Amino acid sequence: MTFLDMLRDASTQNNSMLCVGLDPEPTRFPAGLRGDPRKIYDFCAAIVDSTADVACAFKPQIAYFAAHGAEDQLERLMQHMRCNAPHVPVILDAKRGDIGSTAEQYAKEAFERYGADAVTLSPFMGFDSIEPYLAYHGKGAFLLCRTSNPGGDDLQNQRLASIEGQPLLYEHVARLAQGPWNKNGQLGLVVGATYPQEIERVRSIAPTLPLLIPGVGAQGGDAVATVRAGLRADGPIIVNSSRAILYASGGDDFATAARHEALRTRAVLQAACG
Repeated sequence: MTFLDMLRDASTQNNSMLCVGLDPEPTRFPAGLRGDPRKIYDFCAAIVDSTADVACAFKPQIAYFAAHGAEDQLERLMQHMRCNAPHVPVILDAKRGDIGSTAEQYAKEAFERYGADAVTLSPFMGFDSIEPYLAYHGKGAFLLCRTSNPGGDDLQNQRLASIEGQPLLYEHVARLAQGPWNKNGQLGLVVGATYPQEIERVRSIAPTLPLLIPGVGAQGGDAVATVRAGLRADGPIIVNSSRAILYASGGDDFATAARHEALRTRAVLQAACG
């Protein structure tokens, strides 16, 4: 199955647009695990098990594992998700962006070492930095387009005088992803929930691409505005929440609390469709 097939099936089976982000910070773990990076797998696996029937995707952020030398735990977690939530696609949040043989190695890391179904990428270095990932047919690649951080304005919201119509940079990225770069239908875009008007603009330019939308929850994005701006019948959205779910409780009931928060967020997203 392709990434898009998996996404459609998981969204239907779990009645969900919610992506559970896996950003493990040992200092925020519940008391029995707190401060111990050796427990990253245990913490994340418990979250996965408690939300596997609620999420349309999981999104492990590689830096939270690599910073603690926990890449082996990420490999174990990927295997755990394959065994215990095989219907839910996994997006490796890596935000890679390099060219040539280096990009080939990053693609191998994402899709062969970790077995991800999709990956996040920076398009700053152009199409030849994206192309090696597209050699893995059926895998997805989400390009950073209009990100949720305030500093995104520094580049993404600037006009390109050399392009016809002088689009903003993020608009140009959306056009490339919807058009000439999307040779095998594998591309999607990352747009932040903190900018619902920009989500709507991206959707108008790229009506059929899947949108990965972080920023709901701890970052303050409006879930209802996000759904109304981005969801289309033939244009899926994947709305990510990480910290609000992961750290819903600091006690032994952390997995149960994570499930309750995931259920609550899923319900809010679904209600926005009405």
